[in-house]
Amino acid sequence: MAKIDKSQYSKTEWHIIREQRRWEKEQELLQDEIVVPEVRSQRFDTAFVLGNGTSRAPIDLVELKPHGKIYACNAVYREFDPDYLVAVDVKMILEINKSKYQHRHEVWTNPNKAYQNLAGLNFFNPSKGWSSGPTALWLASQHYYKRIFILGFDYKGLDDGKKLNNMYADTMNYKKSSDTATFFGNWMRQTKNVVSTHNDIQYIRVIAPDNYVPEELNNFSNLKHITIEDFQKMFNLS
Repeated sequence: MAKIDKSQYSKTEWHIIREQRRWEKEQELLQDEIVVPEVRSQRFDTAFVLGNGTSRAPIDLVELKPHGKIYACNAVYREFDPDYLVAVDVKMILEINKSKYQHRHEVWTNPNKAYQNLAGLNFFNPSKGWSSGPTALWLASQHYYKRIFILGFDYKGLDDGKKLNNMYADTMNYKKSSDTATFFGNWMRQTKNVVSTHNDIQYIRVIAPDNYVPEELNNFSNLKHITIEDFQKMFNLS
């Protein structure tokens, strides 16, 4: 778990962050199936799950709205309103709550005693103990779509894997763009878990022409990769 500079936070915020990190350690091995209330009597067609890797930068998210439900993570809410926002990091929940975004839109997070009294949040019960991106992918999969497009799940860092790869680098609650790339092993394991346990869903990962395709994701018949250009043509995006 990465070290946090507590000088950036008030005493109250640091206490909440510390409690969150303790909770995450306790939940690390939790793999229980979570039941999310949703009608499964009909099968919906298309959903888009947005990670915040820089490969999705060319996509105008507003243009995706007519084509399916959108699941997104963390700071995307600053510029775009997805149908479902997932954030499991306490710093992001504090930020989201400060804006009262969850009172106007649907926000999902893990149960946590540090912010259990914040109004308007939806809680996974129990926590899946995963990162925000794979959790959003799992949530979309529970909502029974025929196909799910995955954008911004880049895994590999920038500068040949060395530097942080995130749309919101250098902004509040994010690392600097010059920081070392985040280890993606857990993301990979969690993504594989979703794809392998929902083999009746077709997953399409959208990548830049030079984007990373991990060998571990080449072994699933229900997962394929397409380029940003082909994705734009498929939905007639600008």
